[in-house]
Amino acid sequence: QLVESGGGLVLPGGSLRLSCAASGDTLDYYTIGWFRQAPGKEREGVSCISFNGRNTDYIDSVKGRFTISRDSAKPTVYLQMNSLKPEDTAIYYCAARPGPRPYCSIAIMGSYDYWGQGTQVTVSS
Repeated sequence: QLVESGGGLVLPGGSLRLSCAASGDTLDYYTIGWFRQAPGKEREGVSCISFNGRNTDYIDSVKGRFTISRDSAKPTVYLQMNSLKPEDTAIYYCAARPGPRPYCSIAIMGSYDYWGQGTQVTVSS
């Protein structure tokens, strides 16, 4: 079971750090992705990280602002979000894809088997 936390209300230009933790399990051999869904829009991939943390990917709109990382000791995956914009407002979900793949992808949402319940991020003045 995946549990997201860290969402909230933030001013434009502010920062948040989202966390994705596994309840009662390890994330060691899973690709982890972050996805988001804004009101009235389709869910989209935001970022992903390979099982060993050596490969990451981001959608263009967040490159240079968001950073994904993982701490295998906890185990938790983080999404550091800086310079937030109103268009980043959405429910953010983390998801896990099993298997020790060297590369990650957010292009195929259906390849992620396990999903969290989501955490709301609102960027507004």
